[in-house]
Amino acid sequence: MTWLRALREVVRSGLTIEEARLEPLLALRTAVGVALVIGPALWLASPAYAASAALGAYSAGAATFQRTWRPRKVIALGAGVGLALGTFLGYLAAGRLATFLPLLAVWAFAAGMAWAVGSTAGIVAATTVGSMLVTVTLPTSIGRALEHAGIIALGGVAQALLILLFPIRRWGAHRDALADALAAVADYARRLRHDPTAPFDPEALMTARDAAAVTPSQARTRPSVLHGPRGLAERIRPVVAALADPGVGAPPEGPGRDRARELLDAAAEVLDAAARSIRRGTPAEVSPGSTDALCIDEEHEVLEGPARQAAERLVELLGEALEIARCGTPGRTPAPPVPEDAQVLVRPTMFRLVPVVVRAVRRELRRDSPVFRHAVRLAAVATLGYLIAARLPVGHGYWVPITSVMVMRPDFHQTYARAVARLAGTLAGVALATGMVRALGPDAQVFGLLAVVSAGLSFMLNRTGYAYSQCFTAAYVVFLLGMGGQAWEQTVPERVVLTLLGGALAMLAYVVFPAWETPRLPGRLADWLAAEGRYAAAVLRSYAEPTREQHADLRRALLASRQARAAWQEAYDRARQEPVRPRGLTSREAEEAQEAIKGFDRAAMLMESHVPRADSRPVPEAERLAEALEADTAQAAADVREHRNPDWARVEEALHAWEGAAAGEGSPVVRRGAAMQKRALEALATAVSRTPLERDVGSAREEQRVRAAAATEGDRSGSAHRGG
Repeated sequence: MTWLRALREVVRSGLTIEEARLEPLLALRTAVGVALVIGPALWLASPAYAASAALGAYSAGAATFQRTWRPRKVIALGAGVGLALGTFLGYLAAGRLATFLPLLAVWAFAAGMAWAVGSTAGIVAATTVGSMLVTVTLPTSIGRALEHAGIIALGGVAQALLILLFPIRRWGAHRDALADALAAVADYARRLRHDPTAPFDPEALMTARDAAAVTPSQARTRPSVLHGPRGLAERIRPVVAALADPGVGAPPEGPGRDRARELLDAAAEVLDAAARSIRRGTPAEVSPGSTDALCIDEEHEVLEGPARQAAERLVELLGEALEIARCGTPGRTPAPPVPEDAQVLVRPTMFRLVPVVVRAVRRELRRDSPVFRHAVRLAAVATLGYLIAARLPVGHGYWVPITSVMVMRPDFHQTYARAVARLAGTLAGVALATGMVRALGPDAQVFGLLAVVSAGLSFMLNRTGYAYSQCFTAAYVVFLLGMGGQAWEQTVPERVVLTLLGGALAMLAYVVFPAWETPRLPGRLADWLAAEGRYAAAVLRSYAEPTREQHADLRRALLASRQARAAWQEAYDRARQEPVRPRGLTSREAEEAQEAIKGFDRAAMLMESHVPRADSRPVPEAERLAEALEADTAQAAADVREHRNPDWARVEEALHAWEGAAAGEGSPVVRRGAAMQKRALEALATAVSRTPLERDVGSAREEQRVRAAAATEGDRSGSAHRGG
């Protein structure tokens, strides 16, 4: 992608309205938390104390809107404590650049490294850098600095108390995650009716698994309905795929295919009903037609062989889903908890999370890590922005580094999109607030009320787009400054200019010290391929030795393959938005390789749907194929990293040996699935294999293709403009 096209995508993304469900009650509760600390501070103390209280309450409230499965009150308390600590340390070092700049650089670097834990930790840590930068403008003694820090922490305590006293839709996010997983499988079943080889995106199942991980205190109060359906969704997914697949399931045409479509349609309705029941807490209702379709007639059933087995298994699993959904409604007997993965899904408490955080940060302390490079950029930009602002003949120069810190993200697209969105939102919000300030005149109480209203609107629009939330955030800041007696003629132009300067500094920092994902694509693809090879080998070993231990290994391999796939998908999506010439793997090769590995994964999933029970007859020939698959995919992963052509000699030899084994005739699903995997591996080799000449000119061809596409797009836009 060229720079011009990348910048157009950045502007479009930054100003796009995202489709998200508004949560006015949550926004109202958070805005009330801001009002509860601003009002008494204005009445009992001064506007300066009210501004500190508003800083703590607003930032702590904004932190509770981040995507996290921990209790929101814990997030609010943690944000309040972090803001208070940053405020106090900032004052202690303020007054001399020799002390403040090193502290700011270290604090900003630590805030950047917080992204190793997750996006929520990174965003909350960035707000503490902002509080440190604002602190240096408070002319107080150490005792007064402690008072301001305490009031900021009190804002977080107020938000936590409101969450504790007025919980809104308790466990609502967890219910939504589980319902989304069931709905995703329902949508998959519907798509399989028309396309038997339709792909499935496991993101919803991965999110549901994250939501299922709870702390010991949460486990004591978690609704029983949240225990079992996630595991059912995991088991239903390969069964519906096996039923629809023409190779291992229903025939391509005829009565068998019609019967498979009927079962898939009924399965989709049952799963949607279970999802609605879990989301709303209401009884699951299914139409009589779908119930009749799920009845397997022993004498007149048209499905045979593996398709018949898949149909019977599907009916059994759907019955379990309905039972759990009905038992999870009020007034019924609670469903028993499912012990599967119980220990794996225990989320550590905040204190036990410390060694986990240390290990995560230590893993990212390397030069090629995007998190480490983001931390270095954040530290450099924060200190440089503060130095630049100190030399400018304007007040509130801290807005420059604050803007840079708040818009910077570990990847190119989000950083640039947020910079554009922040500037656009600031312009709109400042214009709106300025007009109201001019019309109303100086009145601290009125400005305090308008600040609370602006905070509520900012919270409510938080998930519809950064630009629209930032519009009311800018208005909130203007009203706070008006409450403190600042003249709008000075603050408004400064706010716009300094925001523009801070955004430009953040964008320039990514160009100087980037963390492009494009050069990392071969490594991400290799990791995904190796993980899929281990998953496929675990499936085959479950046939070769059907024991509980093998089934547990299969589960772990499946989860690892999903994580590798998610890492690849994230890197691939970022690389497509970067203005970087492909190196090692062109966009077309990456797309073809991605489709090939998805086909390989789908074949393993089809075999997983027919994994025998622990007391079933073993298939010894599957062990040799498992070893060959694991060895060849591991070697192929190394070949992809080194830009060598992969080879599947061991897999071909194992399949050839199996063809002559009489025992292989008793497992048609495994044989057909193995053949599908071989074809997928051959497609992967075709996608990534190149001759020496192609290796030299591949990147140049890709660059020419991108330029031609950009030129064509420019010609079309020019023609449309002339035609208009």
